[in-house]
Amino acid sequence: MIRANLIPKLAFALVLTGAIAGSASHAQAARCVPNPNPICFQIFAPVTCSNGVTYTNQCYADAACARGCHPA
Repeated sequence: MIRANLIPKLAFALVLTGAIAGSASHAQAARCVPNPNPICFQIFAPVTCSNGVTYTNQCYADAACARGCHPA
């Protein structure tokens, strides 16, 4: 009997936890902190971003928090 009451409560708690974690990760995605020492493959695939800078590849652009990138 106790087990039958516990399962819906556990499911509700898991759903709540997922909702809270999802909103926290979304908030973190909105704030980007540039990484001055990214670990990127040395593949030349230049991208130009909305800030007017051309980066060696998308990894370096992501590390610089650049947005609106397209192949150069």
